[in-house]
Amino acid sequence: MLPQFGTAVRKTKGLTAETSGSAPERATVDAAWLVLEAANDLGDHAAIDACRRVLDAELNGTVAGSADIDLVLGYFR
Repeated sequence: MLPQFGTAVRKTKGLTAETSGSAPERATVDAAWLVLEAANDLGDHAAIDACRRVLDAELNGTVAGSADIDLVLGYFR
């Protein structure tokens, strides 16, 4: 099964205001790994940095920036 991105993730995982204040969701982190790999292949340094911030937030249990999450979830659109 292919991973879900963008709108599909938001619809099924409920990325709403009530979850935006917590650590990144597992689906967002999984997407960040996939985007990181693609961004590395393409040399997209802005996306690489955003993915690293999302992954760091997961590892540290902190909140990832909404701009970083939006970039990760919308990367393949």
